Amino acid sequence: MTKRNAFLILIFFCLVGAILYSCQSAGKIEQDMYYTNGRDIYIKNCQNCHGANGEGLADLAPPLTDTIYLKAQKSNLVCFINKGMEGTLIINKKQYEGKMPAFPELADIDLAQLIVYVTNTFGNNQGMYKTSQVFEDRKNCK
Repeated sequence: MTKRNAFLILIFFCLVGAILYSCQSAGKIEQDMYYTNGRDIYIKNCQNCHGANGEGLADLAPPLTDTIYLKAQKSNLVCFINKGMEGTLIINKKQYEGKMPAFPELADIDLAQLIVYVTNTFGNNQGMYKTSQVFEDRKNCK
């Protein structure tokens, strides 16, 4: 085997390896699509109060950076977004009083995409949240 052939074979295997390494699963592609669409929904509906970096707005809107709180409340996020919420909320040992507006116009797919974005940004990493979960979690809204 010549040096040229050995080099071409090496290049070929490097390319095949790079292609295989860069392939994503269908689930990861779906999550990335939800994330991207959720970002747009967040910018349009949530960013004014919760901030571009999820930092919140003084004493009015809580931050979205508390991963423990978001993980514990993940099944309630649909209700919070869809129906709004008011009352006392304690996040990071800080008390928030106020009223979050309702967004009843958001479809189930919009809610799922928004929740994927919020729960996978601002230091959060909670994975996928599907439309079927929106349906299930909505059953528990008060």
